Amino acid sequence: MEATALKDEEFQQFRSWLHSTAGISLSPAKKALVAGRLSKRLKHHRLPSYGEYFRLITQDKEAAELQIALDLLTTNETYFFREPKHFDFLREQILPKAKPGQTFRLWSAASSSGEEPYTLAMTLADGLGTTPWEIVASDISTRVLEKARSGHYPLERAHNIPKRLLSNYCLRGTGSQEGTFLIERSLRSRVQFMQINLNNALPRLGEFDVIFLRNVMIYFDMETKREVVARMLPLLKPGGYFIVSHSESLNGVTESLKLITPSIYRKP
Repeated sequence: MEATALKDEEFQQFRSWLHSTAGISLSPAKKALVAGRLSKRLKHHRLPSYGEYFRLITQDKEAAELQIALDLLTTNETYFFREPKHFDFLREQILPKAKPGQTFRLWSAASSSGEEPYTLAMTLADGLGTTPWEIVASDISTRVLEKARSGHYPLERAHNIPKRLLSNYCLRGTGSQEGTFLIERSLRSRVQFMQINLNNALPRLGEFDVIFLRNVMIYFDMETKREVVARMLPLLKPGGYFIVSHSESLNGVTESLKLITPSIYRKP
């Protein structure tokens, strides 16, 4: 059977759906990506067209398939110690000012498969001494959250982790687990993974000293960026830091934060 083509009007349906559900704006250039990522699901359900698949996921009784489609279209590439300057800033500028005895709280708001929150966990464990800390890590995709909770990765994913942190906080797999490593349980237990859609009302999460929102706003249009950031800012403590990716900016998104250094903002 020859591969089904994704028609323009079908692509348009997925674009509108993804924008209203996840706030993600797909450019016309992403048509091949959508076709590629969803083609296996068409085969799985033996459906003749992407239009039929769209009907399937938008029927109420197919909530599980809807989540699979959402997972497939929202997962982005990530790795340990990505954009290392942010972790340097956290270690050198923010952590030394943490109040002893007060729990230091951090939110990784687009945590994907866990590399970012575990990088943050290693940085906090290493830099805070006896000061208690906790991390909330959230993503829209249940599939990547499941992977993140396990804290289990192929060994080649470890190449950016400094050797000292690798030996202190990671366990190398042996026997049938050879070629993999596991984030140590004491670290995993202090990261709480939750499914959160930043385009909806946020659950009660408490206040944070630092919020990381990296490599997700590039998928949002300006209106969505403003709404998402406005929803998140009440959860940032006064004096807290809001960190975006080096390829992103909050210019025109909010007036409530002060730029400290490119991609790092502070709430007055």
